[in-house]
Amino acid sequence: MSYLVLSNGAVFEGRRIGASGDSIGELVFTTGVVGYLETLTDPSYAGQIVMQTFPLIGNYGVIEEDFEGACAVKGYVVRELCDTPSNFRAEYALDRFLKDRGVPGICGVDTRQLTRIIREEGVMNAVICDEVPADLAAVQSYRVQGVVPAVSCKAPQFYPATAPKKYDITLIDYGEKRGILRALRARGCDVTVVPHDTTAEAILSSGADGVMLSNGPGDPKENTFEIAQIKQLIGKIPVFGICLGHQLTALAMGGDTVKLRYGHRGANQPVKDLFGTRTYITSQNHGYAVVAESLGDKGVVSFINANDGSVEGVRYPERKCFTVQFHPEACAGPIDTGFLFDRFLALIGGDD
Repeated sequence: MSYLVLSNGAVFEGRRIGASGDSIGELVFTTGVVGYLETLTDPSYAGQIVMQTFPLIGNYGVIEEDFEGACAVKGYVVRELCDTPSNFRAEYALDRFLKDRGVPGICGVDTRQLTRIIREEGVMNAVICDEVPADLAAVQSYRVQGVVPAVSCKAPQFYPATAPKKYDITLIDYGEKRGILRALRARGCDVTVVPHDTTAEAILSSGADGVMLSNGPGDPKENTFEIAQIKQLIGKIPVFGICLGHQLTALAMGGDTVKLRYGHRGANQPVKDLFGTRTYITSQNHGYAVVAESLGDKGVVSFINANDGSVEGVRYPERKCFTVQFHPEACAGPIDTGFLFDRFLALIGGDD
């Protein structure tokens, strides 16, 4: 027997899966029907206990080729875990994945009720444990902190283009997903992935044609050094930011960010293009959003969320920079917005 205990005192009884031991984290839900491997290996979930709203998880096993990065989640919550995966690509079961990476989990809980609680009260902390704690002070005081340095690479890494070479791109790793790297390499880019604390001076002197700002976890306002470096890059070299990179850019330009009630996590988030006529279905994973009014005349909102109207993209006129909150690399998820990588390369080529 195991328990998921929320910081508001609610207790859910279930069965232990994954690693043993207690684990405290920020409980969030993701609505993806498939893509649990990409979710579990997305560094943007660092410090969080992830709950899947889809009731059956693990049915196609673990396929390491589909990993997006290192597993950084604090815990995993599902309604039903499949013990007998069936897929020709499957290498082993999901329970082994969790155990091998020290991730505690729980199954057999009512994920529908949990989702309702988070939607009504907002994201909250929780603990996966074998005994209900008498004192919830440690759970209630938990904060997701220092996660970007924890998930970023420690030294530069070079990846050659997988198509005829066009440009040299520097990808700043705040917790990057491999899908970004694949998308750039497939478009003829040699990519150098650099740590989160790389200076603007080092990037500008490297001879890069453009800078990619990756996704990542946590509160964007924590990353004061990174924000200062982005401020020095914008206007001097073409920049494309995704997710956390989008938020950090807004902060570098004098804007503001706010924590959402329960965030956007899943592969079915509708985004409206304010410069066109389409609404795109996108993959997202974030708990913070850019405040549109804070941008003033420094940025122009280009995409908004069709559900709640929050900012999903910003253009910075005459600065060769644009950013999006969603994931155009979309692993897992729809690939409708992959054209944004082509727009980035066009920007490098001089097409404003």
